[in-house]
Amino acid sequence: MADPDALRARFARALEEAAPGSAPDPAPYADRLLTRWQEPHRRYHTLAHLTAVLDHVDALAEYADDVAAVRLAAWFHDAVYLPERSENEERSARLAERALAEAGVPAERVAEVARLVRLTVTHAPADDDRDGQVLCDADLAVLASPPSVYAAYTVAVREEYHFVPNDAFREGRAAVLRQLLALSRLFHTPHGRREWEATARHNLTGELEMLSLGDTPGP
Repeated sequence: MADPDALRARFARALEEAAPGSAPDPAPYADRLLTRWQEPHRRYHTLAHLTAVLDHVDALAEYADDVAAVRLAAWFHDAVYLPERSENEERSARLAERALAEAGVPAERVAEVARLVRLTVTHAPADDDRDGQVLCDADLAVLASPPSVYAAYTVAVREEYHFVPNDAFREGRAAVLRQLLALSRLFHTPHGRREWEATARHNLTGELEMLSLGDTPGP
């Protein structure tokens, strides 16, 4: 269970790390973000997902060049989320640009946070993009979950797209899974490649097989 109070404290630390000594009171910024992450239409992109991504960023911190920017990008990467819209990442990046500039984060770091948020459209960081690799690996780590957790993840994703008919959802979800499986690698950090790659590919392949049988959970 995600703890909003613990998350507020984590955001305060992240903002202080990104703008030491110059940030305003972080509470209003944290509260606005937490309100977004608790919107009633969310089923997977919730505080639990935010917490998991932040935890994974912490676990992968040694691989980042600017872990402060990565942590803030984790906070903003799904801050704007409407499943029927296709520009969520862009809108989230623009929200980060506005909010973090107002909060006193240096312009160069604000630009890096926004770039990282936009990178979650493709989850395909460059070979020398250490910050992007950490954020993308943290965001996709759910794909390497144990079977019961992965099953709950697929159910939650289906619930977020409850307005899409079953046949259309199966077609769209299968396309996403094929796109992921076609990547030369899902994970880019040494930890991700070593610990998550094989399990994630197994989970994705299994889900794709289930979709081909028409066994997607109903809305």
